Amino acid sequence: MRTEPIREAYSFVCLRCGHAWEGVYEIRHALDAAGRPRVDYYVKPGFRVPSPLTENTCRVCLGHTIRILRPGRVRSAHPAPR
Repeated sequence: MRTEPIREAYSFVCLRCGHAWEGVYEIRHALDAAGRPRVDYYVKPGFRVPSPLTENTCRVCLGHTIRILRPGRVRSAHPAPR
């Protein structure tokens, strides 16, 4: 079982320091060596990362208490400077 990759975007905010960021991931569904379904996340072609929904770390304070938001929430929470 191999399906076409899906692109998903997420917004994140660190509940420890308030840093917010967005990420776009390519998600691929496949079967592992034992025939069980698995999901792999990629941020760049060929660069696999852990699921941002279960394993995420703030780049500023290295905190692990992260809230996941709908895509586009970071930009709307931080308007561009004039």
